[in-house]
Amino acid sequence: MQLLSVSSVFHTIGTVLLAILILLAMITVHELGHYVAGKALKFKINEFAIGFGPKLYRRVSKKTGEAFSVRALPLGGFCAFEGEDEDGDGETQTSENAFTKKAPWKRIIVLVAGPLFNYLFALLLIMISMFAFGQLLIKVDTMEANEVAPAEYSLCEGDLIMEIDGTGIYLVSDFMTALNGKNAGDTVTAKIVRGGELIETEIMIRANCDFANSAEAGKIWDALGISTARTENFRIGFFTTVGHSFVYSFKIAGSIFKVLGELLTGRLSINAMGGPVTTISLTSKIAAQSLQSFFEIAAYIGVNLAVFNLLPIPALDGSKVIFCFIEWIFKKPVPRKVEAIIHAVGFILLLAFAVLVDVLQFVRC
Repeated sequence: MQLLSVSSVFHTIGTVLLAILILLAMITVHELGHYVAGKALKFKINEFAIGFGPKLYRRVSKKTGEAFSVRALPLGGFCAFEGEDEDGDGETQTSENAFTKKAPWKRIIVLVAGPLFNYLFALLLIMISMFAFGQLLIKVDTMEANEVAPAEYSLCEGDLIMEIDGTGIYLVSDFMTALNGKNAGDTVTAKIVRGGELIETEIMIRANCDFANSAEAGKIWDALGISTARTENFRIGFFTTVGHSFVYSFKIAGSIFKVLGELLTGRLSINAMGGPVTTISLTSKIAAQSLQSFFEIAAYIGVNLAVFNLLPIPALDGSKVIFCFIEWIFKKPVPRKVEAIIHAVGFILLLAFAVLVDVLQFVRC
């Protein structure tokens, strides 16, 4: 029993480290995007760091003066441009290549490059996963007995669901998009894989589909008469795989916007969200299941970071892009001290929000 306990502890530690590795890789890719764009546009870069906190390793380029460092806390990283955090009006900056002395459109490119690299890396992982394992589809394990839908208008055990009423099924939320507003007795056209062949069939809905928010996934299975389901891979052609990889990445981004919209309108409770602790916990569980799960959750986090960082929230890239646009349009920047204060307050509020949603998750459990 003690050996089992020790093994369980090491397994937990390993999965948590795996989750931290995924987050660190995604943050590093993000900062690499800023770095590559900055180098291409001749920004002066003082340091590129992997992690936060005390330095474990540091090397300075004799040619450029740029420092590369690895730091103790693995949940972060940064690409420090000269003058980027200047809280004055730039008088102290000596380099013409300082961040705030570059044209606004160049700064916008550098800021957007971070989220773009996150998205491209996530897309690459999705493609690798689909080419290596196939596309993940929902497979019907067991069906509920019913007197509503005739057998010829029902799914069968073993069916893989690829599309409903023209909506490709990549995420559970796609079922909601396809079925929302349908009533019991209505029919939908479904593309399914049955017996290894892709066929098109009519499915009769067994229950009304009125989804209040993204958390009501249970109604999907009632509507389709599915008792239990799981995921299974289905291999598709080369060009179809490439196309579906793009679509899947867009679907992930769309689901993020949908959830944010539901949170802002009050349709979805804040309890449905999780902060860093919840994210690491969930990521570790999924990533440890299989290599495909590792690719899937890493890609999901990558798209999340890309979308979230482009939101116009103070301290994030999206907010900084807006300040650049203001300067570009009005030919005069918002006072640097004012901008610095706005970003600082935004950063504090983001940290507080992250802690709050994790506390709410803990209290709910």
